[in-house]
Amino acid sequence: MPLRRKVRGAAAAGRRAAVRWWLLSLAATGATVTATAALLAVALHVSSSAASGPASSSGVPYRLSKQPREAGELRWEQEFAPPQLASPQSRKLDGAADDAGEKRWWLPAPSRGFTPCVAPSPAYKSPGPSRGYLLVLTNGGLNQMRAGISDMVAVARMLKATLIIPELDKKSFWHDKSNFSDVFDEEYFIHSLANDVKVEKKLPKDLVKAPKFVRYFKSWSGIDYYHDEIYPLWEHRQVIRAAKSDSRLANNYLPPDIQKLRCRAFFQALRFAPPIEALGNLLVERMRSFGPYIALHLRYEKDMLAFSGCTHGLSQTESEELAMIRENTSYWKVKDIDPLDQRSHGYCPLTPKEVGMFLSALGYPSSTPVYIAAGEIYGGESHVVDLLSRFPIMMNKEKLASAEELRPFRQYASQMAALDYIVSVESDVFIPSYSGNMARAVGGHRRFLGHRKTIIPDRKALVRLFDKVDGGLLNEGERLSRRIIDIHRKRQGSPRKRKGPVSGTKGSDRFRSEEAFYENPLPDCLCLPESPASDASVVSI
Repeated sequence: MPLRRKVRGAAAAGRRAAVRWWLLSLAATGATVTATAALLAVALHVSSSAASGPASSSGVPYRLSKQPREAGELRWEQEFAPPQLASPQSRKLDGAADDAGEKRWWLPAPSRGFTPCVAPSPAYKSPGPSRGYLLVLTNGGLNQMRAGISDMVAVARMLKATLIIPELDKKSFWHDKSNFSDVFDEEYFIHSLANDVKVEKKLPKDLVKAPKFVRYFKSWSGIDYYHDEIYPLWEHRQVIRAAKSDSRLANNYLPPDIQKLRCRAFFQALRFAPPIEALGNLLVERMRSFGPYIALHLRYEKDMLAFSGCTHGLSQTESEELAMIRENTSYWKVKDIDPLDQRSHGYCPLTPKEVGMFLSALGYPSSTPVYIAAGEIYGGESHVVDLLSRFPIMMNKEKLASAEELRPFRQYASQMAALDYIVSVESDVFIPSYSGNMARAVGGHRRFLGHRKTIIPDRKALVRLFDKVDGGLLNEGERLSRRIIDIHRKRQGSPRKRKGPVSGTKGSDRFRSEEAFYENPLPDCLCLPESPASDASVVSI
């Protein structure tokens, strides 16, 4: 047998094994899949893989662990799938664009030549003698903590302090007991920042019980605040404890070397722990076996709906449950929220049904693989049935990984979120249903890595259109598709300068309205090759 035929045969066998593994893993976890969806997934997986060859993974190559061989050795061959199911053209929903439009929505956003430029200036020096120790208590979920840690790295540099490995938030909504080394590669973090700040794992024994200054650093502060108000505290104590880390550093108008340090910390030093990186890259590899895919951050989870007061599409019982959660969460200050007003202003996550309408209108066929980057969707299958009917190849980490592979991470929200983060950053297209910390972090990381395609839904405009559809004033089809495409032509992650505060805002609202630093690191950390230095003071206002 010719070598080329042997290779093709081996590749086809590998693809069939991957599909068999996927179906069996779904059955093992109790998941339900319609026969049509299963056959469609198999047909697309085999036919597209055969046409294009094995997809390459951007991560380290990993072997699939323990392929299941029981359960009757199901044989899913290409001939089992009716040809019409394997044809993306025949599966397009009403309102989808033509082939040219479909291809357009897979193309990456033009980077215009911008590349990362995070190297320090020639005047930048290695850390000198330490003034004292900085303890940091992070707060919030994974990406809020990552931003806070990166800011505290910069603060430690400004204060000439030794940074103790930050303590992760264990009291937030998720009650995650993970330590820093459970989520991040601690040794890599320390080593990669050696020329920036001194980082140690623990306080010296003689200072563990010593008196400490506990401070809530002022939000969105510049270098003058830390030099004038915090730096002098070292004269009275050797240890300062930052009680919170989120948004304690200004987004703009900081020295260029400080801004670049923030980028080095966030996008490079905060690498996930090796077990998370290994499984995350394995999930990417398995997702790519279905072809180019969308990572959808579907923020339709209990905590977000309770916090935002968004109840569109929910039952009365569900709405009351969310109101009770909001009332009983002491650090959520706003209790009475008008859900209709929230939604009309675009402050609510898109519902799964609305996301399905959005993807169809953009021109993505129902054969598109979609990875759901999220925790447990509120209401379960009853709220995702519309999205699943449009895009049956809908995957998540629980479907892509076996129960055994997920077991070490399942009880830890931050570690599970880190897996979603990896798959989202590496996706062909990333779409968030809400502009929360995860969406901002992934979107910024994708900008840093070359402006990978990130489509940001205009929720305020979309809900108006969807309400017209629900009211019978507008039908799904070419007209709706054309309007949604026009709205989102310039919302695909192309290079642009970071946005400044909204005109007319004052005080803390002015800082809050700015585009977050890590959401868009241009111009501070992205430059054109002929202009390696950037002006950190430049933002679009």
